[in-house]
Amino acid sequence: MSARGEVSEAPPPLRDVSVADALSDGRLGLPATLHAGASGLGRPIQHPRVQKNGLALAGHFRGLVPTRVQVLGETELSYLEALSPAERAASCRAFFGLGLSVVVVTRGVTPAKPLVAAAEASGTPLFVVHAATSRTINALHASLDELLAPSTQLHGVLVDVFGVGLLLLGKSGIGKSECALELVLRGHRLVADDVVRCDWRPPGTVFGAADEVLRHHVEVRGLGILNVKDMFGVTAVRARKRIDVVVRLEEWSEQRDYDRLGVDDAHHEILATPIRLLTVPVRPGREMGTILEMAARDELLRRAGTFSARTFLERLNAARERAPSHVAAGHPDGESIAPPRVDALPSVPARRFAPEGPTPETAESSVFLPDADLLGKDEE
Repeated sequence: MSARGEVSEAPPPLRDVSVADALSDGRLGLPATLHAGASGLGRPIQHPRVQKNGLALAGHFRGLVPTRVQVLGETELSYLEALSPAERAASCRAFFGLGLSVVVVTRGVTPAKPLVAAAEASGTPLFVVHAATSRTINALHASLDELLAPSTQLHGVLVDVFGVGLLLLGKSGIGKSECALELVLRGHRLVADDVVRCDWRPPGTVFGAADEVLRHHVEVRGLGILNVKDMFGVTAVRARKRIDVVVRLEEWSEQRDYDRLGVDDAHHEILATPIRLLTVPVRPGREMGTILEMAARDELLRRAGTFSARTFLERLNAARERAPSHVAAGHPDGESIAPPRVDALPSVPARRFAPEGPTPETAESSVFLPDADLLGKDEE
């Protein structure tokens, strides 16, 4: 965990994925057939982007990365066909002699005999995909992004509140699942309970999802395992959500000083990515559902460039600067006047503000503004 949220210079390491993991058993989502090199299905793929390097067939190997998926499309195959039989065989031997992880031929074209022979001799898997080159590359990118993404598992609860992904952490029995149920009752969506599978995506985003076995289920002590989707419908669950805020739930302690202003941000690091951290004390009588909703609303305001705590402190400092000089200097006996405490400020009743023409944002959230008349009285 990082107190100030320093961003790591390098992304987390990618997962180890073999050719068999990426292309066998229909993983690609496109019909693919292995023509040669079955002994090399265990070779690693270490890059989420493919390489379409026709120059390698012409003998220019600079820039070729063997651990990428090598794609041979119509242009590369037409070049091979233009060569003499001897030149074609030599080009294939040199190309497959680079220790490639895998070679994919597109458009369902049956590979020429020199290609098959070189692939079998070098133990390089040679696949034929029955789709156009562009579609094959897009499918490979999508599959490799999923397979190679750095991942980890966390014990917690992930909920979608007003479109903000809140990851609830805390010791067992603190009330994470109960908070999730309270939010579901308020119209929000459950993503994962107990086990949250996290994966990293560029340029620095962490997504969370439920374990396949536990999906849509939540455990409540005294009630057992409940299926949220069956009880509340499909609108109460979500398969995957970006983690925007980490909320650590802790038992209330009189000896601990909790953040009362919210000016300085703390961060929790997941997969080398700092995510904003809130530490919320839990004690009987606190409306945790309301507090978590306020955390989500505040995150939405921050995205729009509105930082409530910093704006309040700026107003407070401006008010102190406008104070009479004899008050700012202190009492005649030399004692300075301490700035007012936040909890000592007069409370201002709030009224509901309904903007004209409801939008998708205002349809599910409300904005509360202090009464202008009351503000005027306080300033006087």
